[in-house]
Amino acid sequence: MLLSKGFEVEMYTGTPQGRVVGLSDRIVADLDGFVREPDSRNVEYTTAPFCRYERLLCALVRPRVQLREYLKHLGDYTVIPGSTLPLEGSDHFYRSDPKNPYHDYIEQTYGTTVVTASIHINIGISDLEQLMRACRLIRVEAPLYLALSASSPFLNGQITGNHSTRWRMFPKTPAHVPLFESHRHFVQWTEAQLALGTMQNVRHLWSSVRPNGDRRPYNLNRLELRICDLVTDPISLLAITALLEARLWQLLNNPGLDPLEMSQLPAGNRAEDLVVLTDANEQAAAHQSLDAQLRHWQDGRPILARDWVEEIYQEVWPVAKKRGFSCFLSPLKKILREGNSAQQWLKMHSGGLDCQSIITQAIQSMAEQEGDLEDKLCQMLAA
Repeated sequence: MLLSKGFEVEMYTGTPQGRVVGLSDRIVADLDGFVREPDSRNVEYTTAPFCRYERLLCALVRPRVQLREYLKHLGDYTVIPGSTLPLEGSDHFYRSDPKNPYHDYIEQTYGTTVVTASIHINIGISDLEQLMRACRLIRVEAPLYLALSASSPFLNGQITGNHSTRWRMFPKTPAHVPLFESHRHFVQWTEAQLALGTMQNVRHLWSSVRPNGDRRPYNLNRLELRICDLVTDPISLLAITALLEARLWQLLNNPGLDPLEMSQLPAGNRAEDLVVLTDANEQAAAHQSLDAQLRHWQDGRPILARDWVEEIYQEVWPVAKKRGFSCFLSPLKKILREGNSAQQWLKMHSGGLDCQSIITQAIQSMAEQEGDLEDKLCQMLAA
């Protein structure tokens, strides 16, 4: 038995040369399964929840293949990797739905800092207190998932100095989000934020991790990890997801992994200290991803992000093997060895390529990989 898993995938559309072009109004009108973001240069699709990784792989790839075919009919357009506007365009907001009052608020309040692309990973957990415990653990380890996924070192054709420019500039909202000690705590806090106006609606909780469900904050059934940059390689994304699922199984089997129980930080205001430590770790991971020096939530010791990922990998490998999905976890080693997308692109830049050449190559590689996966894996599963 495995946990159910699903993705929300935000992507840019544009030209094969890397110029981002807003096409979401036409895409949403003509293709089932795609929805708007406030800015028309983004489009999003959501996979149904699956337990098997093989089915999840097809659910990831097939909509993108369909989208590519549709974009060809519109003109010389394609899907663009990365999580920030890589070459140009951050000076202007292109509304996808000018009559939407919530989009009015987003544009006026945040501007183009929200015009980013990302992956949200949803993992099904129906027991409310187990879900809140899972949110606590993954919240303090969310910087590791950002480190593995970072793919936004460019903005407006420039090197920004950050591996995840998206997370460095994205307006986390509300500004302070506690570790929720129980479901009741989450309900009371959410109701208070809505009354104060720090959240416009129940969806307006833009933190690295949040509990999700059909009627938030009351009816919840899944953990949503929101911190990851866009991971265009489906195999890498499944490896990151497998790390997340294995860690959650480890927690479900051993509730004592709860940071509020296991952390050895001073007991005076441990929950608040964990939030402060974690927020600093998120910023460090956004800056240097796998090479960032973080502080461990258990005791505050300094540790490199890649070493921390390796530690957890070794811990959860037996869990994944016992449940039959270790083959999907193992590609994580390749990310640790070769670097995430941001690190690979920055290496290419150091070798003399400009931002546009790097993005152009990434666009071609992404298309080739998806076509290959569609032909080989999805057809094999359908047989």
